[in-house]
Amino acid sequence: MANDFSIIIPTFHEAMNIPELARRIAAVNFGERLFEVLLIDDNSNDGSLEIVNELAKQYPWLKMIVRREGRDHGQSIITGFQQASYPVLITMDADLSHPPEKIPFMLAMLDEARVDVVLGSRYVRGGSIDNKWPFFRKISSKLAAWISRLVLAGRIRDPLSGFLAIRKTTWQNGDPLTPIGWKIGLELMVKCHCKNIREIPIHFSERCLGKSKLNFEISFVYLYHVMKLVKYKIAGVSPRKTRHNC
Repeated sequence: MANDFSIIIPTFHEAMNIPELARRIAAVNFGERLFEVLLIDDNSNDGSLEIVNELAKQYPWLKMIVRREGRDHGQSIITGFQQASYPVLITMDADLSHPPEKIPFMLAMLDEARVDVVLGSRYVRGGSIDNKWPFFRKISSKLAAWISRLVLAGRIRDPLSGFLAIRKTTWQNGDPLTPIGWKIGLELMVKCHCKNIREIPIHFSERCLGKSKLNFEISFVYLYHVMKLVKYKIAGVSPRKTRHNC
């Protein structure tokens, strides 16, 4: 069916969070939609694969794909897109920061005509961030979101949350993706020429288990990525009719 979906979740050393993540997804009422959850792991070697194989006995929609080409968040998501069985693609994090309970609302909004992508947003009315977030992280997050809005040239409040829903055909009909670092959502919206971008409020939770991967190097990589996307837009690349991302 046109509204069935695949959830793409990149993982690296998230073995402690996977059982709770699977439990929460299983508890969501998706109606009659078929779905799958693809955990794309960057060769963690932390027991994640064994945990998923055991959980899959209870949750047959759960699968892990191990990448051995080196750690790369963006390429992990692209791998998930390529392996996805269903026509709607959802990306989210494995650290329980994104609420899977919001997925039905994202899918319902994406069902509307002409909507290209739906974002789970921390910064629209009703959205929020965990009180455990340090002040510096809150400021840097809002600054990064403001910078990305310049690239999109729109009123999107939170293009960097990493929690989004998009049709597979939108991705396939876009220009080739060359993501750098963690913010593939921004890359998707720019290179898939998304015009109608909608947001729904989410509460963004701080991870309870495991270690955050955010550091200054990732921040510098993000700025470099933004500059590449600005150059791409200035070059005036127009949407292509051929499929590049199959």
